[in-house]
Amino acid sequence: MVQQYAGLMTQTRPGLDSIIVPARNEEANIERVLRSLAGQPSVREILVVDDQSNDRTREILEGLEAETPLLRVLTIDALPEGWLGKTYAVYMAARESAGEWLLFTDADTEHLPGSLASTLELAERNGADLLSLSPGQLTPTWWEKAVIPLVYANLARLYSFEEVSDPRSPAAAANGQYLLIRREVYERVGGHEAIRNEILEDVALAKRVKAAGGKLVFLPGAAWVRTRMYHTFSEMWRGWSKNLFLLYGRNTARLLRAVAGICAADLLPQVFFIILLIWVLSGRTSGILLAATLGCLVVVMAQHVRYLRAVTRLGFDSRVASWRLEGAAILSALLINSVIAHRVSRRVDWKGRRYSTL
Repeated sequence: MVQQYAGLMTQTRPGLDSIIVPARNEEANIERVLRSLAGQPSVREILVVDDQSNDRTREILEGLEAETPLLRVLTIDALPEGWLGKTYAVYMAARESAGEWLLFTDADTEHLPGSLASTLELAERNGADLLSLSPGQLTPTWWEKAVIPLVYANLARLYSFEEVSDPRSPAAAANGQYLLIRREVYERVGGHEAIRNEILEDVALAKRVKAAGGKLVFLPGAAWVRTRMYHTFSEMWRGWSKNLFLLYGRNTARLLRAVAGICAADLLPQVFFIILLIWVLSGRTSGILLAATLGCLVVVMAQHVRYLRAVTRLGFDSRVASWRLEGAAILSALLINSVIAHRVSRRVDWKGRRYSTL
């Protein structure tokens, strides 16, 4: 993917594009993302919305605004009834923007040099109305290596890049960390105002675009943008508990089938192999036991190769595949907790706000 589009990185075009970044308590990320965006060619303006931050986000933005002519900072003083924080933030910025293309991106992303010119050229060449990338994911801790690649490998099967990008398929998806849309199409489908109370606003917007006859292009995006989504385990737990039930279409049976599939493919074969191997090493050898151990090893290796291919396609380091057992256990628990949050507790917490799932 990098080699295929590397030649596009140097192309430039007139400044016709608006970049929109919602920011709530992003002091750890905001300078990095804005510096990576300010150097992109073809940018007309960068609009950042300070969504009632109570950390140093506003202070950092004021310093960057003074040295970055393209940057405009908007502020949310109060969240109107019926809106979620992110949808209102990006709605405000889109209303103030002037670009022919709108790039919605998150504050925890980092954009590689020339990436916007590359994706814009790709969108226009493919006649896309909405182009979205699944960014490369940074996973420095063991729990990120275990969970994040497995989540995205499963989502890539649930929302196949090929199916989403196929106009003949009803499948629709997008990743709000990088969502590039034609302004005319955005306004025609009602923008974020039409999905003001959607927690999974990126997928909701993609569905509206495709339902209106728009062309979606959905791609692995490690060649253009990267992100570290969560810095603590508890933050990851809250984030995926908020999203997973929605990603599985609010369908409890479908989600529980996914848990069973993860256990069958990623968890139990490895557990059984470890148990059988311990018996063999303890001297309890028999033809049946050795055959069972060998058979289990073959299954484990086959599943490992399948998973390795899936995560490397998404831009992960191949070494993350060694954490699949731990990831399967945690992801199974996360899926079940997401059902509990949406169906039992009827609420999710994110960035200091509590949202009802009713």
